[in-house]
Amino acid sequence: MSKVEQNDENYTVYYHVRAPHGLLNDPNGLVYFNNQYHVFFQWNPEGTTHANKTWGHAVSTDLIEWDYLKPALEPTDWFDKDGCYSGSAFEREGKLYLFYTGNVRNVNGERESYQCLAVSEDGIHFEKRGPLFDHPNNYTAHLRDPKIWQEKDEYWMILGAQTLDLKGTTIVYRSPDLLNWSFEGEFMDALPDFGYMWECPDVLKLPNKDVFVFSPQGLEAKGDFYQNIFQTGYILGEARSGKFIPDKEGFIEMDRGFEFYAPQSFKDDHGRTIILGWMGAMDPEVEAAVPTINEGWIHHLTLPREIKIVGNQLLQQPVEELKELRLASFDLLKDIALKDRIILSTPEQEMNCSWDESPASFTWNFRNEVTITYEATEKRITVERTNWLTGERETRSVNLTRPLETVQLFLEDSSMEIYLNQGAEVFSLRYFNENRTNMWQWKDAKWKNHLADLTVHELKRTIEFK
Repeated sequence: MSKVEQNDENYTVYYHVRAPHGLLNDPNGLVYFNNQYHVFFQWNPEGTTHANKTWGHAVSTDLIEWDYLKPALEPTDWFDKDGCYSGSAFEREGKLYLFYTGNVRNVNGERESYQCLAVSEDGIHFEKRGPLFDHPNNYTAHLRDPKIWQEKDEYWMILGAQTLDLKGTTIVYRSPDLLNWSFEGEFMDALPDFGYMWECPDVLKLPNKDVFVFSPQGLEAKGDFYQNIFQTGYILGEARSGKFIPDKEGFIEMDRGFEFYAPQSFKDDHGRTIILGWMGAMDPEVEAAVPTINEGWIHHLTLPREIKIVGNQLLQQPVEELKELRLASFDLLKDIALKDRIILSTPEQEMNCSWDESPASFTWNFRNEVTITYEATEKRITVERTNWLTGERETRSVNLTRPLETVQLFLEDSSMEIYLNQGAEVFSLRYFNENRTNMWQWKDAKWKNHLADLTVHELKRTIEFK
């Protein structure tokens, strides 16, 4: 069991990856190496602002219990002196290669970006090799977040970029050896007018489909869509020889909640494609009001999610290992009949609910804070919480492609992840409410009709705070 110093357990999360102190953001360098899962992450160990970015480092053998190691990369060299920004990892011939963006402010205060390499033989100690190539023409200094994959005997790198006319895009490099790289142009031939910057691009190579994931900045809200400060989504298609050929469906938001951003994928030793994302992208004023800043830390990652494509539908499902978090399980299928509320034993819970037939409309309230509403006629889900800066209620919604069949919910003291219809839609969110309780309650009981399963699991705390 990992131990990290913590004086006040208010709003603490216990089974999500988070830094022991300071500010955490993007997951970086996700990889299975030397019989361990490695999760690196953007980390400011000196405060809760977006400064002094290092690569924090956590390792696990089971995706549940995490040990926190010393930082893998620190901003100590001329090419990364103002931050070791996001990137990815790749294993080759028993060595671990970290690719990252070195952020530099020159003497005039102007941004410079360098795509850098560090190499390790043990996955713990890394030797920086410095920049890999010169900055390409026709792009601003907003060039970052290298992601690497292999096709046959060639390696490909994509980077989030911004054109000189301030439009977001993704560019591609090719290498025979991970050391020497040649510029190959843009990843998609048709460049949509889709925001001013694309961050954290990724390619998921699945058996029946490729998935291009990226996080555009600068999208205007449209109805239910693009409601957050920045977005993350994906396009289905085919990645081949440095080009992505999209299907017709277009960009789909990956998470319908409030904070999800900058996910990264990797393949493990079982061949699964797993992602983790950052649960912390928010307006600066809202971020500055997060209560955990008073405790010396802010933000955490999502649970690890396995990605599958079933019937041209992308599914995100919590990895099987998370079942080992369960301490005590309660089958409520019979017991719930006469109730209008349940008192959960702890804040750390998993709930699984399924129906034999589509349920009636309902409104659930969790912990006197988060409300989940299902409108059966429209197959519409709405999640509501209180904005901790303004005190106003705010919502995110989506219309399901089919009636609601299953709900899987993971709950912590200030965090919730909601998986609908086997992960066809997901909501991730933080919440902070001094008057929260351990109560799950509802008004109309018709949703209980046709219940096939209703199980609640108390989950163990895998990080010990002292």
